[in-house]
Amino acid sequence: MSIRTGQEFIDSIRKQKPDIWLGGKKIENVVDHPYFEQPVKEIAKLYDMQHDPEYQDEITHICEETGERINNSFLNPTEPEHIQMRRRLFEVWAESTFGLMGRTPDFLNTVVTGMAANDWFYRNYGEEYGDNIVNYYKYIRDNDLFLTHAIVNPQNDRSQSSHGQQDEFTHLGVVKETEEGLVVRGAKMLATLAPITNEVIIYSYPGFSPGDEKYAISFALPIDTPGLRLYCREQAQSGERSTWDHPLASRFEESDALLVFNDVLVPWERVFINQNVEAGNRLYAGTGVNQQPSHQSAVRGLAKLSFVSDVACSVADSIGVDGFLNVQNQLSELIQSAEVIRALVRTAEREYEVTATGELRPNIVPLETIRGLLPHTYPKAIQILQTIGAGGLLMSPTEADFNNPEIADQMEQYYVGRTDVTSEDRVRLFKLAWDLCGEAFGQRLVQYERYYSGDPVRKMGMFYNAHKKKNPTYPRVERALQEGAELSEYGKTQTAN
Repeated sequence: MSIRTGQEFIDSIRKQKPDIWLGGKKIENVVDHPYFEQPVKEIAKLYDMQHDPEYQDEITHICEETGERINNSFLNPTEPEHIQMRRRLFEVWAESTFGLMGRTPDFLNTVVTGMAANDWFYRNYGEEYGDNIVNYYKYIRDNDLFLTHAIVNPQNDRSQSSHGQQDEFTHLGVVKETEEGLVVRGAKMLATLAPITNEVIIYSYPGFSPGDEKYAISFALPIDTPGLRLYCREQAQSGERSTWDHPLASRFEESDALLVFNDVLVPWERVFINQNVEAGNRLYAGTGVNQQPSHQSAVRGLAKLSFVSDVACSVADSIGVDGFLNVQNQLSELIQSAEVIRALVRTAEREYEVTATGELRPNIVPLETIRGLLPHTYPKAIQILQTIGAGGLLMSPTEADFNNPEIADQMEQYYVGRTDVTSEDRVRLFKLAWDLCGEAFGQRLVQYERYYSGDPVRKMGMFYNAHKKKNPTYPRVERALQEGAELSEYGKTQTAN
């Protein structure tokens, strides 16, 4: 198989029988379920873009190994133009969803591609693990599969490591080894879009301690593997509300799930790390698993921030407040924030790094800078949108009001915007803004931007420590002190002596 169509993606989801629970009910058919139906269609649209002549050559390429056309997210960058090819894919798909779907297929495709490009890391702990990750990469590449991932432990007793929890298998761990593979039990989160994916890959952030061996694992499985259960979070929208009233929430809701493994068998060929604390802690640094997908996240974050900026400017214009100096100041702050992210993305691409194996990685410093900025700039953008929209965001009527002839004339009279902005145009715009800044859907987007890459405080600490490691001294400071001393009276005396 080469690149899939949207219908082929939908058919693959329909054939699966994962154990999904939502609101206390087991979901038998996600494709036709109101809550999942539209997000399935939005992902399907991305797959269809691979076949659209307008986009195909921009987001796909011919695989040198197979001769088949594949998605650019499966391209291991070994030339500078490869980075641009991947970025163009990230842009096209992010723009399709306005940057509101954070875990589209390109994200984890990029993760697994980076893992396979660094199979040497896995071979340090057994040749079979290197073979496994390469074979798995080829499998999802050649079948154009959609993955979710779960890399975080449930928030139980966070003062204790995994082996210190009250129950031995609260966190996902190995129960036993068999001839067929590992038997695993316990929970992992936060699997975004899991109910409508084909596979799940498990790995973890660094932080394992002695005693955590059974929890230091990495593997991949079909999402409908027997014994794997998906508990979806409470839905932010029902899927049954009007797209007129909720143009974003009704389309782009990403379900998140807790994955519970009830003595699930993981075949040996699907195991990448097996009960190895050292490997678990070195995974990120060894494979760059954080670096390549950071490029996708940055481009997607730029699309999202730019969209909010456009919405805020449109809201201000629709009611004639964009001539006020304080509003112009707020809107300029939004626009400039997006431009900073754009510049950092381009810098990361231009100042790429080359690994010992020839892999080109966008520069991590600008990418981590973006990850440090977005948890602040995106919530601030939403706050600005709330401030500009003010009470008008709370006072929008519904599609049904406009369709009722008994009151339609007063809808036209009292909800009109500035000159040339009709009441319907203004109300629909404000409803779109409300989806972003008032609905549970929008608040989940804010929380996502704060935490999708991990604890922002810890990430900033890691960023500074990496900076200090690369800069054990500060020559500019030393030179400034030296030159000042030499020019001082004391310095002149010492020089004369």
